[in-house]
Amino acid sequence: MSLSQDDVKRIARLARIEIDDAQAQATQTQLNTIFDLIAAMQAVDTSGIEPMAHAQEVSQRLREDRVTETDRHAAFQAIAPAVENGLYLVPRVIE
Repeated sequence: MSLSQDDVKRIARLARIEIDDAQAQATQTQLNTIFDLIAAMQAVDTSGIEPMAHAQEVSQRLREDRVTETDRHAAFQAIAPAVENGLYLVPRVIE
């Protein structure tokens, strides 16, 4: 895939980016280089290769799933301005 300078200017306009002709030419060259790299990577036969989650064989250390914090619900509600049935009462903001 190759972009023309008009394509680059159209993309810039859609992205609300103002570019002049020199910037459009430089951007066109950079984007076409990227598209050439993508095409080369897609040409590689990967039919016998399993997908990998990570480039190296690593595993994530996981901690034990257990409660480490104490229940401070009552302490927080004791200092709240208004509480009813375990819920915080707030002023009405929508009529």
